[in-house]
Amino acid sequence: MKPFLPLLLFAILLGTSCNRQVQRIETDTTVDLSGRWNDTDARLTAAELVSEIMGQPWLERHKRNNSGEEPVVIVGMVENKSHEHIEAEVFIKELEKAFVKSGRVRLVQGGAKREQIRRERADQQNNASQSTMKSWGLEVGADYMLQGSINSIMDAYKRKKVIYYQIDMTLTNMETNEVVWIGDKKIKKFVKN
Repeated sequence: MKPFLPLLLFAILLGTSCNRQVQRIETDTTVDLSGRWNDTDARLTAAELVSEIMGQPWLERHKRNNSGEEPVVIVGMVENKSHEHIEAEVFIKELEKAFVKSGRVRLVQGGAKREQIRRERADQQNNASQSTMKSWGLEVGADYMLQGSINSIMDAYKRKKVIYYQIDMTLTNMETNEVVWIGDKKIKKFVKN
């Protein structure tokens, strides 16, 4: 019976020392627990890059050459080439949101979301009334595609590490294949354990 007592005491101590606390915080609060890429990095990087894109000459040149029309942009692939798992979809959504909020460009769907819309339109051809069904061939074509990559370098020694992220983005004219803007955002984090 005596060996049972230390195990019981250990189990009680373990149970009482693991009191997890959860606290709700504002979604725009910066919390960096691990030093890895996080939601704050995605949000701030997207906002800065879109702000930079909107301040470049390509935008006014497009409007001047197209009777004042806003350019139509599609966000293409953002490739994760970093050393860690980064969900690029979160970053892409932040880019799209920043474009829409700017009010200076029009945004069209791409990839799987565009295919889902096309499947729904096809379904409407058979199942929706003539007056509400959406027609084929009326999609707005993109003038420009934004593509990029997320890269990282990690340097570590003993209990310290530095993580460097570089997000490279390119905006390309869809008709001419001309690169009209190139930008990047760099983030460097020092982590000490």
